[in-house]
Amino acid sequence: MTDDHAPHKPHVLARRSVARSRLFNIEEMELRFSNGAERTFERLGGTGRGVGAVMIVAMPDPEHVLLIREYAAGVEDYALTLPKGLVDPGEDIVTAANRELMEECGFGAHRLEPLVELTLAPNYMRHRMQVMLATDLYPRRLPGDEPEPLIVETHAIDEIGALLTREDFHEARAIAALYIARDKMRAENASPSIW
Repeated sequence: MTDDHAPHKPHVLARRSVARSRLFNIEEMELRFSNGAERTFERLGGTGRGVGAVMIVAMPDPEHVLLIREYAAGVEDYALTLPKGLVDPGEDIVTAANRELMEECGFGAHRLEPLVELTLAPNYMRHRMQVMLATDLYPRRLPGDEPEPLIVETHAIDEIGALLTREDFHEARAIAALYIARDKMRAENASPSIW
């Protein structure tokens, strides 16, 4: 159902790249809104190397989740987060999620299902992250592109509050994904078990 009072999307008058790096493209957009107002916006996009991204909530059992500790250049420190990465050309999200899980955690998953799509700063970034729930794990390691081995930690999914007290656990997408996965698991455990 649509809202009759919702504004129409603005008309794109012009779009141009104003800066580009190995990983990012800054795009300027000239927009005209339905009320006639015109504005210039900038947004950060990728360079087109990947075709999206995945984040994985990997559960070795119904009560625990795997987290990785890796260096985050944006905050210049190590961060505890969920495994994640780009979807490579030719991959679907399930294949990409399983590959990233094998590269970053040393496990594959017999069962992968989509949980939610998340954005980060949608006013400034085009980036969308497909969050996948991985269960029925098995040991399998693939070489990844990380500059150093990642530390893999196992945490109780019902103890997200305790994780939030840690200084190294702060990535908003990982926090949201854990709460969504936890609520899904609680709902499924209230009905017949999938395990």
